[in-house]
Amino acid sequence: MFDDSLLAEFTASNGLIAGIDEVGRGALFGSVVAATVALPLADIPRLVTIGVADSKKLSATKRQKLVPLIQEIATDCHVSLATAAEIDEINILQASLLAMKRSVMALKVEPDLCLVDGKFPIPNLSLAQKTVIKGDEKSPVIAAASILAKVWRDQLIIDLATKYPEYDLTRNKGYPTASHRLAIEKYGISPEHRLSFKSCQV
Repeated sequence: MFDDSLLAEFTASNGLIAGIDEVGRGALFGSVVAATVALPLADIPRLVTIGVADSKKLSATKRQKLVPLIQEIATDCHVSLATAAEIDEINILQASLLAMKRSVMALKVEPDLCLVDGKFPIPNLSLAQKTVIKGDEKSPVIAAASILAKVWRDQLIIDLATKYPEYDLTRNKGYPTASHRLAIEKYGISPEHRLSFKSCQV
């Protein structure tokens, strides 16, 4: 159930609202990916109408079908990432925030307010922002961003699976499943694994 009170202070205007979310924080392999979706306040209900929800609660097929519909409704949207090397250099939290900042700064429009999933604000962002814990459950525009980020990252990992077939990435998407952990033990790590993560230190 989305929380209609999150934007109560904007109901008198039709400001441009951006939702920002990331995926891949808990993975052992690959980049962390963030997406930003920006649209006028009045258009947010259209996201609900087309079936936008927390990406984790939607099937892969449903997420893929929603991507072009979200892109059609949005004034602008963008997907960015932080690499495994950057994750190892600055830690996963800072890399997630960096990917988020890159995605919002790449927009061709300037949002009046950024709704950021989680409890940590984006550092050094010159735009107004509001953190929303479990934002992908509470805000349609954050949920829309979560869908774009999830679909984009899943495809990225599927593409990398052809280069690193031993890790069963098509099925695990880089997350620490039992089969993925066993593959790391058997084959070692790849250049796309996050060396700073304990499970990758073999």
